[in-house]
Amino acid sequence: MFLPMAMGFKRVLIANRGEIALRILRTLRDLGIEAAIIHGREDRLSLPVRLADVAMEIVRTNPLDSYLDIEAVVQAAKDLECDAVHPGYGFLAENAAFVHRLEEEGITFIGPAAEVITLLGDKIEARAAMEAAGLPTAKGSSEPISEASVAA
Repeated sequence: MFLPMAMGFKRVLIANRGEIALRILRTLRDLGIEAAIIHGREDRLSLPVRLADVAMEIVRTNPLDSYLDIEAVVQAAKDLECDAVHPGYGFLAENAAFVHRLEEEGITFIGPAAEVITLLGDKIEARAAMEAAGLPTAKGSSEPISEASVAA
């Protein structure tokens, strides 16, 4: 079991929406950690936004872009005095550049290291790393495939 004092987080920014954000928020509450959240205009009345301790609107023309603007999310984390950012999944959860930006600002990314995200983003390299570690892999190619008929 994780203890908030051991983690040292006072406030975590939730960089997601809907059910994902709500689940993160509930976990933060259980751990006694304050929940901050970003949101687009369309989500301003959503349950996660209403339940968060603090919220910041990031207005973009495309509603989903509110959750994809690395600099805006990093700035929100700084402005809201967050110790960490939880991306949920999707959006910036698999973006190594986002992890690096948070590291530059001294903000913890709750998720895999940037190097792991980069490695897993390349399926050939990820497979090679798993094989090198002695982990089982599904049958497949260890080289890039240029024709669909070869994959069948």
